[in-house]
Order: sequence, then structure tokens, then C-alpha cells
Amino acid sequence: LCSARCGLALVLHVSLFVAYALRVSLSIAIVAMTNGSHPHSWSGSAPRGSYPGFAQDVSGKQMQITERRFPGSAPVYNWSAETQGIILSSFFYGYGLTQALGGYCSGLFGGKPVLGSGLLLSSVLTLLVPRAAELGMSFLIGLQVLLGLAEGVIFPAQYTLWAKWAPPLERSRLMNIADAGCTFGTFFALLVAGIICQSLGWPFVFYIFGGVGCAWCLCWFLLVYEDPAHHPWINAGEQEYIVSLLAHQGSSHGCSLPLVAMAKSLPLWAITVACFCTDWLFYMLLTSMPMFMSNVLHFDLRENGLLSSLPYIGNGLGHILAGLLADFLLARRVLGTAAIRKLFSALGMLLPAVFLVAVPYLGCSSTVVVVLLTLALTVISMTGAGININHIDIAPRYAGFLLGITNTFGIVAGIIAPTAVGLLVSQDLQTGWRNAFFVSAALNLFGLIFYIAFGSGTIQDWAREDTAVQ
Repeated sequence: LCSARCGLALVLHVSLFVAYALRVSLSIAIVAMTNGSHPHSWSGSAPRGSYPGFAQDVSGKQMQITERRFPGSAPVYNWSAETQGIILSSFFYGYGLTQALGGYCSGLFGGKPVLGSGLLLSSVLTLLVPRAAELGMSFLIGLQVLLGLAEGVIFPAQYTLWAKWAPPLERSRLMNIADAGCTFGTFFALLVAGIICQSLGWPFVFYIFGGVGCAWCLCWFLLVYEDPAHHPWINAGEQEYIVSLLAHQGSSHGCSLPLVAMAKSLPLWAITVACFCTDWLFYMLLTSMPMFMSNVLHFDLRENGLLSSLPYIGNGLGHILAGLLADFLLARRVLGTAAIRKLFSALGMLLPAVFLVAVPYLGCSSTVVVVLLTLALTVISMTGAGININHIDIAPRYAGFLLGITNTFGIVAGIIAPTAVGLLVSQDLQTGWRNAFFVSAALNLFGLIFYIAFGSGTIQDWAREDTAVQ
């Protein structure tokens, strides 16, 4: 627990906590920024980290709510539901563009400067949100795209760091402890941002979150080192332990990438297909399930704060527990790396699909649906010890770049899935929801079968340092 690599896991946990708090701040504050008589619609294209539906009305229909009075002279904007959706979704168009670029740059220049720069720029841009809103909707949309561009490099850069720091038998727990910061940061922002809006006014959400982000970036650059060899305070025994275990995987990649070999790699395609299918179901749960509960079950999540927060708590804790269990099984040699990745991917993909298919047959019990939603989002976190970290197993030198590629496919799934649900539900409410659930479950099953058939746990030939770059 006192090791440098555990310290890195905690620092990355806080960094991702801050990054996701910055990301969801507008999703929450937009309730206070807009006219109280306007419907606060669900943004249908809101992938991971932007869960506005738990803070806003999710029915998408005209409704009357009690007008809130926010302190100070904070302006209120008369944005329609469609306008709010455009503003909230604009983040992800920038976010998708820098995934692969962030992985490539972190391989060239190091994960520390790339991640730190992305987080610092995200924090500064968050400070500018109130001013951008004053200047006009187009300025705010542009700022959100820039924020997406800045945050898009963070996750790939993290993987580049872990390729140099995480021993094979500790990857699952170290990386999942860090990743849990995403869920806990979202959960914290949902709790705190509303209180700040009511007590200080909505601009202070961005001033406080952005200010904390800038301050944390100073800690990041002071505390984090690119690899064990450059860490001045690391224990000599720990340094030798990490370096010796990772010596076989080679150094970070140069300017050239074996793109042809990557495109022909079935293990990489297995991860990509599985990530697309899993993210489809993941965003289906986060976007469409609250809408289903509002439209079909007439269940108001805003009046049930504890219930609506349970999925976040379950997902965060599930990440940590899955990582600990996976590394325990690897250390005891119960199963090999490939088998462990496939086992946890199977649990994280199959069980949520079963829960999703069961929902239409449970009648109108909103409590049972919330329980299933919580269980699904908890169990899906087990993919954190499966497909989500398999990139480092098969190509540690290119882990950041490969994560950027698969994340891009996941973002596409997060944009398409809610649109597909909307088309199905618009034709017939009950049948449409049932078909939407079945499509998501079938995709997940297909992705799982493809991954089990072609997934691998060993370094690929094209990822070895002594292999000629194509």
C-alpha cells in the first residue's frame, strides 16, 4: 500500500475523479442555467461520464415544474430542450477526435505530460463556461467541443503510464482502483453541484470545479513520474521488481506504428468489437433506462436520490473488487491471463444483458427495475478486469494508442444506441422498449462470443520491440 505504484493508482484515481467531475458539471448546472418552465431533456448522445438523466427530467416531454430561484445575479437562459441536447452532446464530438491522437502522443512524449496537460486545459476551459454562456450558445458549444478535445487524451495517456508501471499480476487491481475515480467523480459531482447551484449560484459550480482541477494539476506534475527509472524516491527493491517484470515488453513506440499488422490482428479486433457492444449496453443502461422508468413506470428519480445514486456506488466498488479478484486468481495460477480476461468479460457482458431482457417482463415494479439497473451497472464493471485492460496484455508498447482506437468505437456506440432506442420506441411504446432491450442484449452476446473466440492474453508479434515496423 505504501509502494510508488500504489501511490500512482491513488493519484490517477483522484485525477480521473476530477476529470469526470469537470465533465458532468454542465449536465447538472444546465438545470439552473435554463428557464424553470422549460423541459430539461435527456441528452441522447451522452456517453460515459455525462449522466444528465439522473439530474434532469428524462421524459423528454413538456412538463411544468416548480420554478427555482437561484441566488445572486446568475443569468437564466431560455434554451429549448433541443438546444440543451446539442450543448450537452457537443462535448463528445471533440472527445472522440483525440482518443487515438492522445494515445499516439503519450507514446511519443510520455503519459505524464499528455495527461497533465489535458487535465489542466480541461480545468481552465471549465472556468470559462459562465463567460461562454454569456457570449452566446455557439460560444458554449465551441467551448464544450474544446473541453472534449482536452479530456479525450486523458484515458489513453493513463494506459501508457500503466504499461510502464503495472506488473502483470497487479494490473487489474491497480488500473481498476484508478478507473473507479470516474464513477466516484460523477457521483460526487451529482451530489455537490446541485447544492452549489442552490447556495451560491450555478457559475460557482464551474469556478469551484475548475479551480480545484487547476490546483490538482500542480500536484500531478509534482507527484507523478513517467516510469520507475525516473522516480527519485522509489524503493530500490520495488524499482528492480517492476523493471525486471516489464523488461520483456520493450520501450514505448516511436513515430511509426505497425498499422497494417494492427488492422489484421484478430485479438485487437476482439477487444474492439467487445468494447463497442459493451458500451452500447452501458450507455443504453445509463440513458434509456431512466427514460423507461419515467415514461413507462412513472418513477421520478429526482425524488429518490439514494436509489438514483446506487448505480454509481455499485459501479465504483465493482471496479475495485473485480480488479482485486482477477489479480488474486492470476497470482494463485488458477487461470491464465487470457482465461481471466475472458471470464471477467463474460460476467460483465452476459449478466447485464440478462437483467436487461428481464426488465419488460417484471410488470410495473419500479423498485425491482432500480435494483436490476444497479446490479447491471455493478456487474458490468467486471469488464474492467477483462476487455478494458486487455490492450496492455497484447501490446503494452502501444496500449495508449490501442485504447484510443477502441474508445473511439465505444463513443460511436454511445451516440448511436440512444438514437436507435428513440426510433424503436417512437413506433410503439411497449414493443419498442422490449425490442430495444433485446437488441442491446443480442449485441452484447455477439461481442462476447467474438471476444471469447479470438481474444488473447499474450503479447502479439507485431507489438514486440524487435519486430520490424511496417
